[in-house]
Amino acid sequence: MYYDDLPLWGFIGKVEKGGKADPSEWKYYLYRHIIFDILYNNDRVIEINVHTDQSALVDLTEDKEADVQFLYSVKWKETPTPFEKRMEKYSSSSNLPHHLEVHWFSIINSCVTVLLLTGFLATILMRVLKNDFVKYAHDEEAADDQEESGWKYIHGDVFRYPKNKSLFSAALGTGTQLFALTTFIFLLALVGVFYPYNRGALFTALVVIYALTSGIAGYIATSFYCQLEGTNWVRNLLLTGCLFCGPLFLTFCFLNTVAIAYSATAALPFGTICVIVLIWTLVTFPLLVLGGIAGKNSKTEFQAPCRTTKYPREIPPLPWYRRTIPQMAMAGFLPFSAIYIELYYIFASVWGHRIYTIYSILFIVFIILLIVTAFITVALTYFQLAAEDHEWWWRSFLCGGSTGFFVYGYCLYYYYARSDMSGFMQTSFFFGYMACICYAFFLMLGMIGFRAALFFVRHIYKSIKCE
Repeated sequence: MYYDDLPLWGFIGKVEKGGKADPSEWKYYLYRHIIFDILYNNDRVIEINVHTDQSALVDLTEDKEADVQFLYSVKWKETPTPFEKRMEKYSSSSNLPHHLEVHWFSIINSCVTVLLLTGFLATILMRVLKNDFVKYAHDEEAADDQEESGWKYIHGDVFRYPKNKSLFSAALGTGTQLFALTTFIFLLALVGVFYPYNRGALFTALVVIYALTSGIAGYIATSFYCQLEGTNWVRNLLLTGCLFCGPLFLTFCFLNTVAIAYSATAALPFGTICVIVLIWTLVTFPLLVLGGIAGKNSKTEFQAPCRTTKYPREIPPLPWYRRTIPQMAMAGFLPFSAIYIELYYIFASVWGHRIYTIYSILFIVFIILLIVTAFITVALTYFQLAAEDHEWWWRSFLCGGSTGFFVYGYCLYYYYARSDMSGFMQTSFFFGYMACICYAFFLMLGMIGFRAALFFVRHIYKSIKCE
């Protein structure tokens, strides 16, 4: 429960097992008297605690209807603690030296592992590329009619536009918007806007910033679509608007209906839903359209260092581990291992009663996640091009975003091994909203992966002479 923005929790009943293993022999009791202790300073509430009267019990062991009269009593006590310090109790509980030491140690551990791996990857890649450049320069001097091989061989196809370019541009625009949203939320958190347990401020900030950043999605998607010589930019803009909002809205409608059916407080009231719809129609959609018009009129060209040939080259048969799904599994594992430890704390905060306050650690982990995603996508793109497979556009996006699938896999583990959730409502809420969050992760990291791969591919093809 919440009182004056302060969280409080306690038990509504107890189970007496009496040393018996058979659940049918256990006894179930309900507390009917709850006592609130409220500490105040002048006209401000400083602290609130809740406990139960152990003598006021109702026996619920028999499965039949019981008429229960609930009671509560409130005890007011004066305290000298000033109002400014009332949140320290909640911050300190998550900042206990023991927790903090374990937390920092685990983060430093994953940082070192990840930096070593990315360091190895970078060193290998630089050496291999250097050898490639020397070899291609030598080949040019030695014999012009010599047949090329490796990634230079496909220079006429590497900048061939991808299939479904409207969907690709929309995914890129939405991913950029979600990245901007995450960055702004982190900045607000680091400044100290979200004090512990003020979840309302976080959700409000998410809705408002998502609405305000929709212009970014429209601009990026439409300008990239026009760079890829797309013609139907209006359809592309509508697709961008619906790519993330559509699945989120459908999930929300289903879960809110479930919450209403269960008469749960998790159901959003009709007024709040109207406000969100108004924000979408009056702010999000107009900004998306304005961004799209600006993107269409930006007239930027796609800068390809090599000319694309008229007909696509046939891709040679590749071994199974060079196909899309095994590559996605390889690409997602390393970034996921970097954020694995932090995920537990976040899940415990969002779905449990833990309090998360250490946004600085979270920000460091987020930066590591971006670096590792970019590095692993670049490495896999290089190996793909070296195998003379020129369809790297979608592959780099899918490999970058594959961490989202790993996070959803972690959701399954967390639900069964770590949480005490049960019943249709809790299960649907957990998996429904986590699916939306993982989908946002997929789009954001996919964009990061593709941008890193594009920068890399442009750089290597600029460095060689292509006939």
